Amino acid sequence: MCHTVIIAEAGVNHNGNFELAKKLILAAKEAGADYVKFQTGKPELVISRFAAMADYQKKSIGKTESQLDMVRKILLRFDDFPLLAGYCSEVGIKFLSTPFDLPSIDLLDTLKMDFWKIPSGEVTNYPYLKKIAQTKKNVIMSTGMCEMDEIQTAIHILTSNGLSKTQIQLLHCNTEYPTPMTDVNLLAMKEMRKQFGLPVGYSDHTQGIEISIAAVAMGAGVIEKHFTLDKKMEGPDHKASLEPAELKAMITAIRNIELALGTGHKTVSMSESKNKTIARKSIVAAQAIKKGEVFTEDNLAVKRPGNGISPMRWEEVIGMQAVRDFEEDELIEL
Repeated sequence: MCHTVIIAEAGVNHNGNFELAKKLILAAKEAGADYVKFQTGKPELVISRFAAMADYQKKSIGKTESQLDMVRKILLRFDDFPLLAGYCSEVGIKFLSTPFDLPSIDLLDTLKMDFWKIPSGEVTNYPYLKKIAQTKKNVIMSTGMCEMDEIQTAIHILTSNGLSKTQIQLLHCNTEYPTPMTDVNLLAMKEMRKQFGLPVGYSDHTQGIEISIAAVAMGAGVIEKHFTLDKKMEGPDHKASLEPAELKAMITAIRNIELALGTGHKTVSMSESKNKTIARKSIVAAQAIKKGEVFTEDNLAVKRPGNGISPMRWEEVIGMQAVRDFEEDELIEL
């Protein structure tokens, strides 16, 4: 059975509050996620003072300010991340954080994360990709806002600077928050697998849980989903995030889908084998038949149960003689 890696994206939904970040870690653990992920960066190195907020950010926080001012309020301090990684180890969930600048890569590289999670916005950031690749650590890369040639170029940069293709996974993604259903395009996962020869998962920014579940049914090996403690909190990502109960429901559904996908080999299952004789049919006497009488289409019928002669032998039985008397509905014997 496959195991979908589920990344619970806390992101910046702690609003810069360390204690709230710890509560998010605990909520992700209780929901059954494999990883809880944050975002690490020095705002002045990530965003220029002239950068505007995205429309969804303006709507979410209900006011307009510079993107830099907004992010300054909601990022954790560098010193917080070793402590959060330690807390993850304490409660039993794996720690991740996405770096958004080069010093953040250096910091997070000391925390022994299992892999790098590259966000969609860094797919065209050459210095960033080069530094990530030079760590020789596995990469999962989101591909929101990307054309296929941009993804190919990013893969080339990674593989030219220290990674093998076997160390790279892609996540199909759309970076509108929330993503309209008409823009999800889950079938793009198939195209990406075919063109790049890499495993493809899904980073989900839709509202609700059904698209992540559908992505798993389509073969996604990784699911990333934003979550929050309360969608009504102030901040850019809360409204497009799941609350803990929803996250738990999504993970439960995904684990059920994993079981349901099975082996791909069509055969009789253990649970249904006992029903074969109940649901299938046999050749029976349609009326009383005397010994020596010839079987015809008029004096034979096909009825349940299925523990007698299979109706697939119908043509063989027609024209034979009864070896004994049969009552109506009795199973025919030869």
